[in-house]
Amino acid sequence: MRGAAFVLAALAVAGCKDQSMRQQNRYDVYAPAALWPDGTAARPLPESVVARGDLARAQEASHPPVADAELLHRGQERYRIFCSPCHGAAGFGDGMIVARGFPAPPSYHTGRLRSAPAQHFFDVITNGYGVMYSYAARVPPRDRWAIIAYIRALQLSQRAQLASIPEAREKLP
Repeated sequence: MRGAAFVLAALAVAGCKDQSMRQQNRYDVYAPAALWPDGTAARPLPESVVARGDLARAQEASHPPVADAELLHRGQERYRIFCSPCHGAAGFGDGMIVARGFPAPPSYHTGRLRSAPAQHFFDVITNGYGVMYSYAARVPPRDRWAIIAYIRALQLSQRAQLASIPEAREKLP
């Protein structure tokens, strides 16, 4: 008798429904729902709702960080990953993509781009320009500013005069 009661209890417990959150009443996305006056389960966002992290991201985009060695190093790293395939290692627009027949991007060393404000580069990275597509989803705002700082360093490096750095003469072979 005891054995039969044990087996019966085990079967009763095994037959219990899973009560976790996976087993709850819910609406599928875009399913009809009689509960709401418009008849759909998809609810519009309340007025003035901002996605989590968007305000911080907008703040980063509007305020460039201070250019220091760490930012330049990060910019060099990100530039090599995202920009050098088209723009080339030194920014002359001679990357490997161009060697394979794609249109050449402008050189960063033209007068127009040397005098362009940093915001121009930020906007181009964010929105794309010409055949360049947007990198907004791939490169966060802080990294965009780092890339711009590195581009400015590239521009300065190509116009450096040996006379302006007297200690460099001693280090040349």
